[in-house]
Formats: sequence, structure tokens, C-alpha cells
Amino acid sequence: MRLHPSTFAMTILLASMTALGSLSNDMYLPSLPAIATDMRATAAQVQLTLSSFLIGFAIGQIIYGPLSDKLGRKPVLIAGFAIFLLATAACMLSRSIHVLILARVAQSFGASGPIIIARAIVRDLYEGPRAGRELSVMASIMGLSPILAPVIGGFLQVSFGWRSSFAVVEALGLAIALACATLLPETIRVRDPAPISFRAIGKSFRVVWSHPPFRAYAALLAVSYAGLFAFISASSFVLQDIYSLGPVTFSFAFALCSMSFVTGTLLATKLVRRRGLDGTIGLGVACLALGGVAQTLAWLAAPLSVAALIIPEMLFMAGVGLSFPHLLAAAMTPFPERAGAASSLLGVIQMTFAAVVGTLLGAFLGATPLPFIVTTAATGLGAFAIYHLTHNARRLRKA
Repeated sequence: MRLHPSTFAMTILLASMTALGSLSNDMYLPSLPAIATDMRATAAQVQLTLSSFLIGFAIGQIIYGPLSDKLGRKPVLIAGFAIFLLATAACMLSRSIHVLILARVAQSFGASGPIIIARAIVRDLYEGPRAGRELSVMASIMGLSPILAPVIGGFLQVSFGWRSSFAVVEALGLAIALACATLLPETIRVRDPAPISFRAIGKSFRVVWSHPPFRAYAALLAVSYAGLFAFISASSFVLQDIYSLGPVTFSFAFALCSMSFVTGTLLATKLVRRRGLDGTIGLGVACLALGGVAQTLAWLAAPLSVAALIIPEMLFMAGVGLSFPHLLAAAMTPFPERAGAASSLLGVIQMTFAAVVGTLLGAFLGATPLPFIVTTAATGLGAFAIYHLTHNARRLRKA
């Protein structure tokens, strides 16, 4: 049996593929301080297990998209799942922080395949606002992962220790892989006739990058995702070490922000029909800027209050939910014949920039949340500036 594109089951399966990255990151977030203690590592070293995940993700996305354009979506998808499952087992069995960092690179390299190919499948099956709505629905379903995963991870940490989170991710990854292998049809319409080579991959990337609207949407995607990743990578240390929240309490605070992301994606599915892709993105970008500024002002007014961080962060995350799916759809719409390459290049830009921001943030984290707050404000205001400065470039997409 194969799923039909018009069914909700297809949407759920694609969403579960894109949830792998979130599951891999969010499940073990409550355990980061415990990993530091168990492995006698610094906060910066443990934070590298998050930033290194983005490095492997960026490398993987260079390869998976163009390969899937040539070989088909399913064979490349299954290879990505195999790498992910082996690397997740290595994470669970790691005995030193250095091994864990390397295993996380391999884990992200594997996880990037299903995520990139899920986006390419959406482009294979849908176009324009319809693709944006599909990505928004997928993001809403996927949003259950960052809501539930840290809560589950918090209870797992208290009951069984940090390795149990990776064991659960391994089981979930295996279940999703089996569902894809048995239920997912091959969706590519025309395979790329060019031979597989780095030169061919580079040519596909150059074609995509030469499109001015793509560059505008990619810049917006990179900056907004960097703000999201700043919260993912820093929140555990900020809320647990600085504000003394326990693993379970932290996981619920994290879940509140994740719920705001889901709310944003749900609103986006409704708004895009009236406002279009660009109008919905603009509303999301405004929330990013307002959230970043509000968090700075709230912390200055009440530096000891957790609410001063969390409530503005919820507005910021709603902005990510409003804009993120439609940035993907708008960037990929002009490239039906290079959906894999466009998806890969977006992922490389998004993950590389977030990895740099996350690594710098980890280096500056200490006894104050100020580095995290500055990063949130800078990415929110940066996205707002890019949106307005690239107005003419984005108009070319409609011409």
C-alpha cells in the first residue's frame, strides 16, 4: 500500500520525517547539565553537541538533495535513516564528550536526509500557496515534537539518566523509517540527467543561488532560524543553571515556547490564503522583531524573573512559526526541476549560519543571560531589516 498525496496520512508521514531533527535535539535538552557533570565537561563543550549537530546537518544537505534529484527520493531517504539510526546508537553509548560530539555530527548527517527529502517531496507534489499550506500543516504536526520531547526528556532524565533519551529517539527513528519504507511512494517526476559529481552539484547550486528572490528568502530563513537555535542551545543552561529550574520545570517552560511556534504555524495556514506568502512572512518577521525587543526591555526591568525571558520568547517563536514554512515555500517555488538542490542549499545556509551563532553564543554564556538576550534581539531586528531591504528582490518572484 502506498499513501496518496491528498491524504492527511501523507502529511503526517512527511511531518514525522522533518521531526527527526527536533527529536534529536529537544529530547536531551533537559539532560545537558547532567551530561556536563557525568562527562566532566564544560558548558561550552556540551553546547558543542548542539552546534556540531548543525555542522553535520549542513554537510548532509549538500549531498542528499542533488542525489535525490538524480537517484530518486526513496533510496536516498533509506540511506539517511540507516546512518541516523547507527549514529543515534553511538550517541547513547558514548563515554566521553568528544565521542558524543562526533556521534552527534554523524547523527545530524543522517537526519538531514529525511528532512531535506520531505521538503523536496512537498515541492514534487504541490506548488505556491498550496505548498506553503502543506509545509505549515507539517510544521504544526512537527511542532508537537518540541512540545512533548523536552517534557519526556525531563522525566527520562530524572528516572533513567541522559542515555535513555537517545534510546527513545532510536526507537522512534526506527518506527518512522519502517513507515517510510513501506508506505511512501516515489514522487520525483523527472530525474536530473546530469552525472553525479561535485561539479554537477555545484552547477545546480549556482543556478538556484543566481535567483535574487531565493537569496532574499534564504537570508531571512538563516537569520530567523539562528534566533530559534539560540533558544534551543542556550535555554537549558540559562534556565537551569542561572535561574535554577529543575529538568522537568525547564521542559515545561520550553514546551510553552514550542506551543507558540505551533500556534504561529496554525495561524499561517489561515492567513496565507488572504495575505499570500510574502504578507504572512512579513507578519512573522514583525513578531520576531517585537519579541526580541520586548525580551531585552523585560529583562532590564526584571532581571531575576523567568517570565521576563519566556513571555517575549513566546512572541518570537510565534513569529518563527508564521514565517518559517512560507520562507521555505517561497524560496523553492521557482525550482520544480531542482527541488532537491534548492532544499539542500537552503538547509546549508540555514544550518551553517545557526551553527556559527550557536557556537559564539556558547562561548559567551556564563552567569548572566545577556548573551542569549542580545542574540534574540539581534536576529529579530536583523530579520525585520532584511525583509524591508529585500522588497524589490522578492517582487521578482511574482513577475
